[in-house]
Amino acid sequence: IISMVLPSGLNLLRVDKDGAPLSEKFSPLADGGLLVHGGQLMYGMFSKKTVGASGGGIVHTIFNEYGPEAAVSFFNGAQRVVNYWLLHNGFSIGIGDTIPDQDTIERIEGAVRAGKEEVEQIVASATENTLEPLPGMNIRETFESKVSRALNNAREESGSETEKSLKDLNNAIQMARSGSKGSSINISQMTAIVGQQSVE
Repeated sequence: IISMVLPSGLNLLRVDKDGAPLSEKFSPLADGGLLVHGGQLMYGMFSKKTVGASGGGIVHTIFNEYGPEAAVSFFNGAQRVVNYWLLHNGFSIGIGDTIPDQDTIERIEGAVRAGKEEVEQIVASATENTLEPLPGMNIRETFESKVSRALNNAREESGSETEKSLKDLNNAIQMARSGSKGSSINISQMTAIVGQQSVE
């Protein structure tokens, strides 16, 4: 449907991963990147990265090649498509979008347990005066740095496990991928664990 609002003859290729082999760039399994050929969307998603105020995006290309009137009509058409889609389908996010399955919960608990064990070892070495200070830090700063790193690793690991388990139709994932609101860290904090907050 979104191809109806694109000017005919528009060609645009945006590649998600520049280092990917040629076969992945032009037929990506994950629908990453973007290909518009002859004014038709072949694959990809219109996200903040491709439609937003970035150089080489859709708006930039339409303005440069077809002029300001075509850019305005693209804005109007895209807004109309979005409005009608929301009118018929709606979009909301609820607590159900942040509940992981049982396997994921167990993997999250495993990552947190490993992080806690690492912190316990650091605490034990600090109380026994066997903790070696890192370059440019005293013992207290070294302790704080090592504990923060261990807890951050636990959060990162549990967050990546969560993101793998959530489906593409998940509303929170859709919001983060499109760039409208939120990020993968926010999703992992809602679903898995908030993590240690570092206070300066």
